[in-house]
Amino acid sequence: EIHTIPFQLNASDDRGIDIVRGPILSFASTRTIFKKGFKLVILDEADAMTQDAQNALRRVIEKFTENTRFCLICNYLSKIIPALQSRCTRFRFGPLTPELMVPRLQHVIQEEGVDVTEDGMKALVTLSSGDMRRALNILQSTSMAFGKVTEENVYTCTGHPLKSDIANILDWMLNQDFSTAYRKIMELKTLKGLALQDILTEIHLFVHRVDFPPSIRIQLLIKLADIEYRLAAGTNEKIQLSSLIAAFQVTRDLVVAEA
Repeated sequence: EIHTIPFQLNASDDRGIDIVRGPILSFASTRTIFKKGFKLVILDEADAMTQDAQNALRRVIEKFTENTRFCLICNYLSKIIPALQSRCTRFRFGPLTPELMVPRLQHVIQEEGVDVTEDGMKALVTLSSGDMRRALNILQSTSMAFGKVTEENVYTCTGHPLKSDIANILDWMLNQDFSTAYRKIMELKTLKGLALQDILTEIHLFVHRVDFPPSIRIQLLIKLADIEYRLAAGTNEKIQLSSLIAAFQVTRDLVVAEA
């Protein structure tokens, strides 16, 4: 049986070498007199620690290995120095699968008495991308905002474009003239408060699903990648939207020409 006296540091705490030489060293170096087992030092978000602090921690880990165990939690393994990595057993925690998320969400829904539809549950799982905390946050915010957690309410609450909105946008880009498509998409963006980045992400999935000729699909994906890159650089959304519509209209004309 391991009796633990947890010592925990979070990202908001001081991350420099002084914290390793001070509180951590003091905690690790004192032995437990009456209790058997190990002390446990938990360093949450350890990748935010400076290089000097990590090097100092290496010495502390070596020196007090008899009575203290260290748990380092991080998002980016590459930011932990190799010397620390080699002294640790590594555990990777990937995103949760829907099979794991749904039962837990159903338990919370039952305990809290939340009204959730089947399509609302699917939307929660889809938008959370395996992050349980995000799923619970979306569930709570949607329930507070709308009372009933449906697919439409979940997407509206998170500001994510609805599947029907994406279908309309694609229809306009492929079947309307440029000016009409631009006007309608701008009206929808303003009405629903949609971000072009989110629209682009959803449309990218569509491009992979539709049976475009390979050469045309490649050209379109390159154009979508360019638009995403420019959006990340903070460019004007209206100009990038024009570019997106233009890319699809060129694709449409190429498909018609090939047919």
